[in-house]
Amino acid sequence: MKKLDKTGQSGPFYQLDKRRRKAVRLLFEDELTDEQIAKAVQRRRSTLDNWKNDELFKAAQQQYNHLVVKRSFESRALKKLVDLLEAKSEMVQLQAANSILKLSGMLSDNSTPELDQARIRKANAEADIAEQKVKLLKNDNTGITKIVFSDDLKPDKEDDSKQKGSEDNGANAKPK
Repeated sequence: MKKLDKTGQSGPFYQLDKRRRKAVRLLFEDELTDEQIAKAVQRRRSTLDNWKNDELFKAAQQQYNHLVVKRSFESRALKKLVDLLEAKSEMVQLQAANSILKLSGMLSDNSTPELDQARIRKANAEADIAEQKVKLLKNDNTGITKIVFSDDLKPDKEDDSKQKGSEDNGANAKPK
């Protein structure tokens, strides 16, 4: 279960004590040296180095970076994308629309309208091939149950040359 602080915030950043949280903030701002940050949180530089190697501290840094970027830029970025929907270039409009749909969770990174259409065409082609295989099996009037593999439906070049060779031998063979 995630640890919640008094304001209801959860995650690695909020699991840290006040000094470590301040160190994370100062490291994010990137205006002070590590020595100055250690002094600001009333710890030695070696302690700060130990914190920076701690997995919880690293996760807290990632969470804080995400929170700051989200808080500061998410709404501005979304407004810009919406503005780009009205751009003169259709390519820019398409990219903005894709980005908005991806952010909303309605479109995944490995899905585009073109890719989805290609997948549908492929599925339809595979269905057509399967239908043709069934027709071939049904039209076999030998009365013998066969197992037909897709390789059997299209002879290999090697098989063709063997068949031609045996036909030639039979046709050119002289009666005894």
